[in-house]
Amino acid sequence: MTRVLVVDDDHQILRALRINLRARHYDVAIAADGYAALRYAADWHPDLIVLDLGLPDIDGVDVIHGLRGWTSIPIIVLSGRSDSRDKVDALDAGADDYLTKPFGVDELLARIRAVSRRHTTDTATATVPIGDYVVDLANKAVRNNTGAGGPHLTPTEWQLLQILLHDPGKLISQQQILTQVWGPTYTRNTHYLRQYMAQLRRKLETNPDRPRHLLTEAGMGYRFQP
Repeated sequence: MTRVLVVDDDHQILRALRINLRARHYDVAIAADGYAALRYAADWHPDLIVLDLGLPDIDGVDVIHGLRGWTSIPIIVLSGRSDSRDKVDALDAGADDYLTKPFGVDELLARIRAVSRRHTTDTATATVPIGDYVVDLANKAVRNNTGAGGPHLTPTEWQLLQILLHDPGKLISQQQILTQVWGPTYTRNTHYLRQYMAQLRRKLETNPDRPRHLLTEAGMGYRFQP
């Protein structure tokens, strides 16, 4: 049975999530503040954590930093804050996904399933289909579905694409991508990402104006949707 630790200072949310998750056969523990969450995580060893950012004692981002010092437990962030900066900070700290309050239980359950699947997958698949093409990560080649050669990707486009394909379904923050591809001095150069993502969509998406696989989360980052 999958163990889920739910951390929120809203007791109604805690009660509702505990009831709904247990009804779906999850083993659930709850915590109302950050320090209790860290203790539960160390003692109970959950398989996944659902974490509110606005906690009464320490900020949720600090809880993520504390967890990431010793564990790779998947973390889904809940946030009632309208500022996307808080969500970006959470993702950069090591969160796997986020939901904005208010949210539907069905959506949260879908995110839990998706994050759990990603966590149990060792690495990105050697070949990944995108639209009319298949990306061969091992040989850094793109071919169409008949096996013929596809579009040529530049080294920078390959770096960007590999980051996204490595974690299918996961939102990767702009800052994380910029740091990995261009370096820590380029974290404000978001126009680089827009240009290169546009190029990748023109090369790989069936309809670049309505992408199905290389998606943008406005002000947040990008994700590869299989």
